[in-house]
Amino acid sequence: MIHLSDTESQIQNVLNFQDLISTPFQGEINAMCWNRNLIGDFSEIVKKIELKENMIELDLEKLRELQLSEQGQLARKILLNDFNLLKEHGASPTLNIIKNYERDDAFPFFPTDVYSYHVDRSPIPTATFLCTYYGASSDILPNSQATQKVLIPEIRAELKKLHGEDEKGFESFLSEYFFDLHYQEKPKSQPINLGIGHLWKLAIDHPESKVLPCIHRAPNEKHGESRLLLIC
Repeated sequence: MIHLSDTESQIQNVLNFQDLISTPFQGEINAMCWNRNLIGDFSEIVKKIELKENMIELDLEKLRELQLSEQGQLARKILLNDFNLLKEHGASPTLNIIKNYERDDAFPFFPTDVYSYHVDRSPIPTATFLCTYYGASSDILPNSQATQKVLIPEIRAELKKLHGEDEKGFESFLSEYFFDLHYQEKPKSQPINLGIGHLWKLAIDHPESKVLPCIHRAPNEKHGESRLLLIC
C-alpha cells in the first residue's frame, strides 16, 4: 500500500481495475493507483528475452511460448491479464522491455526526452496507464513543485533565439516541438516513485480535462537491469 503524505494529495488509491477506470479525476487528484502486491517472477521473463536493441515491444505470442518456471508462469498470467483488461477497456497497451530510452540532444539546453519531467497530451479525452513489473520505476511530481520550462526567463530567451526574432507563431512553435510539455522541478521538491506492480492512471492534457495533467518522468535505469513496463 502506498501511503500518502501531504505532498501526495494528488493521488487516489483504488481497490480494483473497475474503480481505476471508472473513478474520475477531480480537484487536485490527477493520479490514481491500484495498489497491488504481485506474485511471480517477472525477472525470469526479462532474462528470457534477447534484447538486441535499447527497447523492444514484447510480442504476446512470444510471451506465451516462453518456457517458464512456476513463478514465471504466474508472472506471465498477470501480464496477459493486465494487457487484456486494458484492451477490453478500449486502450492500446504495449508491453515493453527497456534497456534505456533514446536521449534527446537536438537542443542541449532543453532535452525533450522522457527522462525530463513532462506531461502527456491528446486531442481526445483519455489517460495514461502504466505499470512497472521489474526494474526502475517512474516518478511523478506534484504540480505545485514544478515550473513549466517555457516560463523560466533564461530558457524562454533561448527558445526565442531558436525560433527567430518574429514573435508571430512562437507559441505554436513551443507546442509543435513539445517544449511546452516539459517542467523543471523546484528546489526541495519531493518526487513520488510509482513503485513496482501497481497499475496507475495519470491525467493528461486534453480539451475536456477538469484537472491539471500529471507531471512524470522515466527513471534512470539501473546498470545492467532492463525494465518491464506496460504502458498505454
